[in-house]
Amino acid sequence: MTNKIVAVQGNHPSKLNPISDTSVFLASEIQNKKYKIFYYDPKDLSVINSKVIASGFFIKFDYSKKKFFKILKKQKLDLTKCKFILIRQDPPFNLEYISATYILDAIKDKVKIINNPTSIRNVSEKLYSVRYQKYMPDTIFTQNINEIKNFFKKYKKVIIKPIHSYSGNDIHLLNKFNLRLINQFIRKHDHIMCQKYLPKISKGDKRVFLINGKVCDAISRVPKKGSFLSNMSKGAKPINIQLTKIENKISKLIAKDLKKENIFFAGIDFIDQKLNGDINVTSPTGLKTLYDLSGINHAKTFWKELKA
Repeated sequence: MTNKIVAVQGNHPSKLNPISDTSVFLASEIQNKKYKIFYYDPKDLSVINSKVIASGFFIKFDYSKKKFFKILKKQKLDLTKCKFILIRQDPPFNLEYISATYILDAIKDKVKIINNPTSIRNVSEKLYSVRYQKYMPDTIFTQNINEIKNFFKKYKKVIIKPIHSYSGNDIHLLNKFNLRLINQFIRKHDHIMCQKYLPKISKGDKRVFLINGKVCDAISRVPKKGSFLSNMSKGAKPINIQLTKIENKISKLIAKDLKKENIFFAGIDFIDQKLNGDINVTSPTGLKTLYDLSGINHAKTFWKELKA
């Protein structure tokens, strides 16, 4: 019988905020079911004698204590000894990220990995949205200066984002065409995402949670005064909210498509009833915040659906 071990591939717990972190929330929930939690960083993955080995530690989480985690035992673990592996590190999507997915591909038929390593490699968190552009504000993906210039001439106010970043990092709002900034941005990020600015972002976006092909509620995140960034890591304030009929319809469509792609857990975002193009499949966040706002515990939903 498979051991009752859940491995979490993620950033070190000391870098996490237990008040809002979804990885801690998911781990705490399954820990309550008498599972052991093994934690490791992607850089600590190895293939030794055809076995996928991680150097990490067993850990216990406790929300009631100021130091919310305790490292119980450091060790190397053959990851096929686990019941489940959660891929929960922050992007960016880089070569280390890709290498980790290839390593985990070797054992995905022996242990349930969420999200599937092949799938998160194939479902680009920005470029996957190309198929849903009719539900989005006008958006282009390019590194061609003339295309960006024409786009800016049309809309006058444009958001530019890296394709492979996360958490609102390196996002710019262009009120004027700044050739030097854009050239630097392209040199750093290659292809970028350019999107018509939606002023209603000041009222907040909506983060929708998709679990196993189902739409599981949403929260809104309102940017702090003077900001256009709705990420809580950038100071946005979460509030409880309902989806509109349009948002629910689009969410159901994407949830169904992602399930076909073997994506079990994802987060998508709306601004002013338009999909903003971020399809979060590596480490979607917000479940703990939803619980604190509404009392709805979708960590329970996550594990129930996964065990089923």
